[in-house]
Amino acid sequence: MESMRELGKVLLVVGIVLAGVGALLAFGAKPPVRLGRLPGDIAYHRRHFSFYFPVVTCLVLSVALTLILWIINFFRR
Repeated sequence: MESMRELGKVLLVVGIVLAGVGALLAFGAKPPVRLGRLPGDIAYHRRHFSFYFPVVTCLVLSVALTLILWIINFFRR
């Protein structure tokens, strides 16, 4: 029975986060930064060749996902 209570908490947090993101997207709020074109991302362009590696974008997404998973794990205890 305790596991159902924990699952309910996790679903509640995930639902609130999804509702917040959905509201931002629905009402046309422009994000303060464009993921994929952050300062520090490597972009190399030549005449017939281009290379792009989003280093900083990967770091930002990693930190965000780590925090989200940490919060979920915190509520599971």
